[in-house]
Amino acid sequence: MRRAALVTGAVLAALLVMVPAASAQRARWNTSVFARIQTPGFPAMAYVHPNGRVYAGTYVNPAGSGRRSRVFEYDAGGTLLRSWVVPGQDLSKDHGVQVATSDARGRLVLLDRSPARALLLDTVRGSFTQYATFADLAPCLPLQTGPGCSPTIGDREPQANYGAWGPDGSLYVSDFLQGVVWRVPPGGGAAQIWLSDRKLDGGEFGTTGLALAADRRTLLIGQGSSAGLGDGNPATGKIYAVEIKPDGTAGDMRQLWESGPTDLPDGFGVARSGRLYVPLAGTANQIAVVAPDGTEVERFPNSPGGGDNGSEIPFDTPSSARFLGTRIIVANQSFTGDRDNQALLDVEVGEPGLTELIPGRDTKRPRLSKVSLSRKRVRAHAHRRIRVRFTVSERARVSIRVERRARKRWSDVNSFTHSRAAGRGSMSFSAHGLRAGRYRVVIRAEDGAGNRSRRVLRRLRAS
Repeated sequence: MRRAALVTGAVLAALLVMVPAASAQRARWNTSVFARIQTPGFPAMAYVHPNGRVYAGTYVNPAGSGRRSRVFEYDAGGTLLRSWVVPGQDLSKDHGVQVATSDARGRLVLLDRSPARALLLDTVRGSFTQYATFADLAPCLPLQTGPGCSPTIGDREPQANYGAWGPDGSLYVSDFLQGVVWRVPPGGGAAQIWLSDRKLDGGEFGTTGLALAADRRTLLIGQGSSAGLGDGNPATGKIYAVEIKPDGTAGDMRQLWESGPTDLPDGFGVARSGRLYVPLAGTANQIAVVAPDGTEVERFPNSPGGGDNGSEIPFDTPSSARFLGTRIIVANQSFTGDRDNQALLDVEVGEPGLTELIPGRDTKRPRLSKVSLSRKRVRAHAHRRIRVRFTVSERARVSIRVERRARKRWSDVNSFTHSRAAGRGSMSFSAHGLRAGRYRVVIRAEDGAGNRSRRVLRRLRAS
């Protein structure tokens, strides 16, 4: 993701000195617009939830903004379903959120810029709770290696960037500006420094993407640049591999891949094959493909700079890539570009992503029972309401769809969804819009983790 420092091409030059259609019908790299991002804009991360929906937060506006950040929810086809406004932000500072991951109960984990914290968003209740905080570290003194200090040359505020779960339930979080990777203990609380290294000092272009490799014990860490002069060419980005040792401590850093100058690799996605799809948010405006051994095998588009991907919106500060089936959803931040380019892009890559590890993830379906209709027959266009009564096993979003039988097919007439607590509940709809005929009422529940109940059908006739 890009930050307030990524303002002009001159800054980048200074570094040098120092699936809507079925995937089978789409060619590799076929790109389309998944969704345009509404105000306040600047999407830096698109998170694909296990429930199949896509979530995107709005991030920092380099020109400043008095609007609170929002989180948008889209279905798998890019239709906007809901949104939430983030509470408690300091609007006098740069502010924005990224949807980093989700927890065992399906709640979204948001990384907030100001204040530096992690929030849990319960999409069923629409509620926010604080999960973690990130400290403002003073720079380490000469020859000091910690603990409790930043290895960076400059003194910068915390900026939680990307997150990934470890196998023990710890949440690992990259810090864009402070040269550390944080570890949030299981259950939340104050984040602890897990990895601190001069190689993570990128100046204003620091530590970016974070993902757990297929072996579930190696953390892959993206680095936008080495502008802090901690590792070779200051203008190139890197991806490092670090083992999570059996005692939970960090192993040695191993460089897996190095980008070109001013590429600024960002929030990468991991394919089931082990390949990394790395958005290059700097001057390149491309997606790089890196093999498991660190060899760069491909870039799209072929030519850097213009971001021409064949869709109506070019790559313009592509900041993250997450798998949705065999597609990657790319957050197009357009940090210094065209507001109309701020969108989520759908890119077919022809291979599936690695399943995200979410320790203890709830996979139990909610159950619907004792489902009944207050009326089984009603007069067509009557000014009456039909109540659907049910019992649901846990708090869930209950959806009701009314379908009419016509020409041997069922067609939608009405549908609506409401959150309901565990236990006995009811929802109702009007019969006024019902023509004479046969109907069925389809009831289903979905919990916060995306688990869906079996469909329950009840028959209805209007005459």
